[in-house]
Amino acid sequence: MASTYESFNLRTTPEKFYIEANDDGCVDVLAIDRVSTEMTLTGKSRVSFNPRSLCMYLIVITKKKKVGDLLGHPVWKALEFDIISYKKTILHLTDNQMQDNKSFLSMINNVLHTDGFYFATDYDLTHSLQRLANTSPEFQEMSLLERADQRFVWNGHLLREFIAQPELHKFVFPVVHGFIIMKSSCINGKVFEWSIISRRSCFRAGVRYYVRGIDSEGHAANYVETEQIVQYNSAKASLVQTRGSIPFYWSQRPNLKYKPKPQISKTINHMDGFQRHFDSQVILYGKQVILNLINQKGSEKPLELAFEKMVTSLNNGMIKYIAFDFHKECSRMRWHRLQILLDAVSEMQNEFGYFLVDADGKVLSTQEGTFRSNCMDCLDRTNVIQSLLARRSLQSQLRKMGVLHAGQQIEDQADFEKMYKNAWADNADACAKQYAGTGALKTDFTRTGNRTKWGLLMDGWNSMIRYYKNNFSDGFRQDSIDLFLGNYAVEEADWTTPLRDPKDWKFLTLPIIMVVAFSMCIICLLMAGDTWTETLAYVLFWGMASVVTGGVILFNGRDFVDAPKLVQKEKLD
Repeated sequence: MASTYESFNLRTTPEKFYIEANDDGCVDVLAIDRVSTEMTLTGKSRVSFNPRSLCMYLIVITKKKKVGDLLGHPVWKALEFDIISYKKTILHLTDNQMQDNKSFLSMINNVLHTDGFYFATDYDLTHSLQRLANTSPEFQEMSLLERADQRFVWNGHLLREFIAQPELHKFVFPVVHGFIIMKSSCINGKVFEWSIISRRSCFRAGVRYYVRGIDSEGHAANYVETEQIVQYNSAKASLVQTRGSIPFYWSQRPNLKYKPKPQISKTINHMDGFQRHFDSQVILYGKQVILNLINQKGSEKPLELAFEKMVTSLNNGMIKYIAFDFHKECSRMRWHRLQILLDAVSEMQNEFGYFLVDADGKVLSTQEGTFRSNCMDCLDRTNVIQSLLARRSLQSQLRKMGVLHAGQQIEDQADFEKMYKNAWADNADACAKQYAGTGALKTDFTRTGNRTKWGLLMDGWNSMIRYYKNNFSDGFRQDSIDLFLGNYAVEEADWTTPLRDPKDWKFLTLPIIMVVAFSMCIICLLMAGDTWTETLAYVLFWGMASVVTGGVILFNGRDFVDAPKLVQKEKLD
């Protein structure tokens, strides 16, 4: 495999960036002209790109932390970044353009400071162990950039100038977004390595309420591939699971209500995108078992009914649908009832198996299918189920590797069980922060195996934070992701952006009226008039004014939330 260089020195002059490879014996230097954007590799033929007038920036990772070693290859987490302008000055921009440029930089920084960017310089993190084992010699000779699974390359848009130039591939590497944890563990005196890798798709990426369902290509919102890997005495095993939004056209736009009502599109042909989604899943992973964990009553019920109907219409023997009302089954702290679902799918899980390679490199078994889990957000309920399915496979893998004795249970290995639960809870928190803006709910169960009052309290706190972010800051977060991934392109030659679209008069006027009316109501209560009837009249007047104004605001809720400005998502409602 053509690996990338491991580290670099960045030197800047008023005219050029110089990126020097630090690897032993390497003399390659990549020079980037800050005016023409031409790229020259020292000692090799000159590589040029078309000059642009656009304000371009170089994004570099300036600090990293080692997560661990995967099959002997170091894996790194990016901690700090630097954004350096090609232009020495932005004085050529108008005042409005300068303000927009500042906003765009803030958006890029917002994405970069979303925790969870990982990379390796000599290993392909974008593919599972099983996919890597089934590749051709030609694939193995490709650079990391060429062979990467583009679904999980979050810096793909940033590296678009490099992709067609093989000479430059050693200076760049794919960066994945999601969560990676690697732990060294010991059971029965046998030391093994255990890892979780969650790869978040950059297709139809976004935030909780602004990106739901699928797009016309069949890409699902909040799609994450999670792989659990075990390494012991050169033997290795892995299990892959996926999660993703309910794969048809629906939306749930924020409108100041705690839980906006989901809307299923009545104008779009759902089956085209639905079939594209599952065709790709079958090609990539084999048989599919859908675990739909949403409520089977209330506002979520129409989604469950539509999902089941579409799977039936698809009539594909490779796809099986199972609905499990998580909240109903586990209500009143009856978490033991999750075993009902695990028992129902145990035979299918045995049939799917997992990827297993012995110490001599011989493939003993392959994974023939995956569980595709979803709830509304594909976060809290989904992660609980995935952790339980992963534990069952892990127990089988450790027995076959000789780590666990026959009849031993993972649950009885106190130290490992604690580490296992905390790692899956950390995975839940990471995926939730990236999509919903807060840590996951129900992680007290994942960490301890029990629901606790403190866990319920923390769920309430996280729910309030989610409400605020979903309504008043997620539009900016969605714009940031769209800009970073290239869904929105800034063209200086025709610099017209929607960032300065004026707000409707209601946006400022009505909240001020409501605050004033509510304040006057409180003042009237504290400073009573000469008679109780006079006080009551004032309180009723100002109280009614605040209630009516609040009702008008709630009725026009979408005018008051922070909505995306750069890319207009499909209007499905």
